[in-house]
Amino acid sequence: MPDLLIELFSEEIPARMQARAAEDLKKRMTDGLVEAGLTYAGAAAFSTPRRLTLAIEGLLAESPTLREERKGPKVGAPDKAIEGFLRGAGLTRDQLEERDTPKGAIYFASIEKAGRPASAIIAEVLEATIRNFPWPKSMRWGAGPLRWVRPLHSILCVLSDENGGEVVPLELDGITTGKTTRGHRFMAPDEISVSGFEDYAAKLKRANVVLDPAERREAIWQEASNQAFARGLELVEDKGLLAEVAGLVEWPVVLLGDIDAEFLELPPEVLQTSMKEHQKFFSVRNPKTGRIEGFVTVANRETADHGATILAGNQKVLSARLADAKFFWENDLRIAKSEVGMEGWLESLGNVTFHNKLGTQAARIDRIAALAREIAPVVGADADLAEQAAKLAKADLSSEMVYEFPELQGLMGRYYAQAAGLPQEVANACQLHYSPLGPSDEVPTEPVSVAVALADKIDTLTGFWAIDEKPTGSKDPYALRRAALGVIRLVLENDVRVNLAGRSGIFAIPFSMFATSLHMKGFDGKIADLLSFFHDRLKVFLRDQGIRHDVIDACIAMEGNDDLMLLVKRARALEEFMSSEDGENLLQGFKRANNILSQAEEKDGVEYSFGADKKFIEDPAEAALFDALAANEGAISSAIEAEDFAAAMGGMAALREPVDAFFEAVQVNSDKEVVRRNRLNLLSQIRKVCGQVADLTRIEA
Repeated sequence: MPDLLIELFSEEIPARMQARAAEDLKKRMTDGLVEAGLTYAGAAAFSTPRRLTLAIEGLLAESPTLREERKGPKVGAPDKAIEGFLRGAGLTRDQLEERDTPKGAIYFASIEKAGRPASAIIAEVLEATIRNFPWPKSMRWGAGPLRWVRPLHSILCVLSDENGGEVVPLELDGITTGKTTRGHRFMAPDEISVSGFEDYAAKLKRANVVLDPAERREAIWQEASNQAFARGLELVEDKGLLAEVAGLVEWPVVLLGDIDAEFLELPPEVLQTSMKEHQKFFSVRNPKTGRIEGFVTVANRETADHGATILAGNQKVLSARLADAKFFWENDLRIAKSEVGMEGWLESLGNVTFHNKLGTQAARIDRIAALAREIAPVVGADADLAEQAAKLAKADLSSEMVYEFPELQGLMGRYYAQAAGLPQEVANACQLHYSPLGPSDEVPTEPVSVAVALADKIDTLTGFWAIDEKPTGSKDPYALRRAALGVIRLVLENDVRVNLAGRSGIFAIPFSMFATSLHMKGFDGKIADLLSFFHDRLKVFLRDQGIRHDVIDACIAMEGNDDLMLLVKRARALEEFMSSEDGENLLQGFKRANNILSQAEEKDGVEYSFGADKKFIEDPAEAALFDALAANEGAISSAIEAEDFAAAMGGMAALREPVDAFFEAVQVNSDKEVVRRNRLNLLSQIRKVCGQVADLTRIEA
């Protein structure tokens, strides 16, 4: 079975596009080959700045011959119908076969599609893949219609077996396939002729090209770590930067440099961000002080002076960049420490629009501060500190440092608040109120930070709900799903007991502000709709923790579902109970009782909800169930009132045996109407008692 090697050689591909492009090449080629009948044993894709490579092993030498039988029109059908069938089948009338069927004589056609050589199929699939490649951005060059991310120079396409390799012939807009490539642009630019993948990879390595991006990443990380360690320093981990830098070089050469002493007192995050964003440098830290003292740059070539000239040039550019950062830092500190302080920055936020329907950043800050003050007692925070922190949390948006590096917002606020001598809780809230930013981000636990973080996210959510700018499908331009998940995690991980909905709930506070400023209508409906959105996000969150969606739905249906802590506590207890044998069996009994009762109520046109009378009981199992329900109803009710859901589930478990025994021994629809009604009322008692815990009708059997 032959192997296939494809290389698309071009000008430099942006690093951010390489991994996806390699996967797209692999998927489109393999899907196309399989669809055409060419199966394979394995495939692997690689990328460097100048090439996309695909290696396929164990490819069929040709596609199999296919035989297909088609049923045609009836014998004696109009000539036009028969001729149309013949054209579709590619046959003549004498090649048709007549067969008797229950519906009469029918024409049948046997069509044989001969197999095709692999090279012909590969050429077709490769041309379609290249011409329709899904680059995020592409360009044309020269006179042809071909588009690629950067000008495409050559196409290597070799089909090889034990006898050697042959070029798969193909021509695209003047580019003809061949079996040659080129090595490193500067260190080995000459043509290289290859016969297959192993030969290709080995010759590229000798020509200073590391084909596998994973190998380049590992080489960069190991060499940079070793050089830092030799100086008593450590490399600051940054997987995103590592992947990007590995996509910028074909032959990584790691160089370690020093940061000028005048910049060492800058906050480490400022140094790290400036070097990453502007120069794609890794930061090197002193593990004893946490101070950033050096940088690592990755060159794309070896030089006679071992990188000294490259390093000197990079240090010169870096010093200029850091001089700007130092100027911003010192100027911002001067303002923060002045008599006006961080409050001076707030004035300019009155001219910054948050959203054209929701007003300025300054107006938003006022809302967040008011809401944080209301939330503070709920989370155990000092209301004055929470309000102060909320007013200053976004002040750094007007600072020069955050203007230059927006990703440092919040963090710089903490530095400036500390410099201004503000309480540490306020400084911490300036940084942490944005958190959590994602499912793996750390959740604030300090009460003032929790109050401001909740206020910030709830203001965002209620604001966009007020103007009907809600997420639709996969579109969520204002990251409202992330904000809702942030509220959920803040509440659950800090054991916050708060009602979100209702006229006295937390949502009502910002909604009342919007109702005035926006002349908003449907106040209660918007609250209910936003709570439903929270429930949807909570389902996703809890499903990831192993709680079934139907269990969550059963708990959401209960009163108090806007208290997320209570809701989750109930759901976790119910999930554990439903995973037990008692839970499974009781659920079956409950559903049976509910089904019989629902059918009877519909048939009789009455509601059986008055409870059974013991004097009409005829069977011992009936009496045992009556007693069990009477004994456990109060215990379950008390446990739920005390929010002891484990005890409530224990009371439910005690009903399992008497419910099972009842259905084994008793026929509900007795011939005696009084007995029948009494038994139906007993079933309604099962529904009532079990319904205190959750809406079990929503749980799948």
